[in-house]
Amino acid sequence: MSTSAPSSHSVVDAGNARDASQEIVARGRRVLDLERDALTATSAALGDDFARAVRLIAECTGRVIVAGVGKSGLIGRKIAATLTSTGTPAMFLHPVESVHGDLGIVGPGDVAILLSKSGETTELLGLIEALARLGVRMVAMTADRTSRLARHADVVLDLGVREEACPHDLAPTTSTTVTLALGDALAVALLQERGFQAEDFARLHPGGALGRRLLTRVRDVMISDPLPTIRPDATMREATVCLAGRRGIAIVVEGTRMLGVITAGDLARLLEREPDALGVPVAQVMTSTPRTALESELGSAVVHRMETHGIMAMPVLDDDANLVGVVHLHDLMRAGAV
Repeated sequence: MSTSAPSSHSVVDAGNARDASQEIVARGRRVLDLERDALTATSAALGDDFARAVRLIAECTGRVIVAGVGKSGLIGRKIAATLTSTGTPAMFLHPVESVHGDLGIVGPGDVAILLSKSGETTELLGLIEALARLGVRMVAMTADRTSRLARHADVVLDLGVREEACPHDLAPTTSTTVTLALGDALAVALLQERGFQAEDFARLHPGGALGRRLLTRVRDVMISDPLPTIRPDATMREATVCLAGRRGIAIVVEGTRMLGVITAGDLARLLEREPDALGVPVAQVMTSTPRTALESELGSAVVHRMETHGIMAMPVLDDDANLVGVVHLHDLMRAGAV
């Protein structure tokens, strides 16, 4: 059977396609590089104005009003949503709709975050006058400190963007990326300033997997009756019955005080080395300093410990170190704690 060599045309076509693909990748990489460099420059330039903005918003007695037009408006909606979900009540206000009745949501205790790369967006400047009459303090995010927006604002956060990633320097690309990141920086700095904790986040996100993971406590999942307990004078024969009937864990107790834990693994190792394993006292086999969980702990934290140390079941104690339950890894996972 004869085979024909590839034609010169197919080789050229393949080479052209490869060159075209590399050119497309280079264009994408240029955009990412420009936006990365802009974020690095903004981070390096962050200073006292950022701290002033955080304090101004943290001391706000009303809500945060976020406003912008076009692509800035889309970014503004995301910033408002992020602030709200991290403990800073915020609303997006469209500048055009604001002067047609929506100003009714604004109060004198509010703080406004106004977004405009040029600082000269006509619709936004109309809103500024109305906000000033209401006594609303303003934070401007703009790339021009000499703009009218910057001159009217109480605090100016300079985006520092001089070039868009668009090859014509027209489409908002780098500027919207930096604005979005700066909004995230404000939200995170604010939640830390206010002492916002994971539990607070969970209360605002009760739905879905995230809410379940943050809301699930050990007490919600643990087994408290009957407990897999045995006396310290029991033998491994009794412990074996307990292990079989209580999902692989037996807890040695005296009253409500836990003395130790025996697992199926302990039994297996004992059987390998001891001919009369079932007659051995449990006190000689138990782990006297087992890893435990507190009933008030987040389930996700306990899952992490159990997976790290290869534990399938763990005794649960109350704040006074009394045994109150036992929690199993599979139960925590079924409850959505991970």
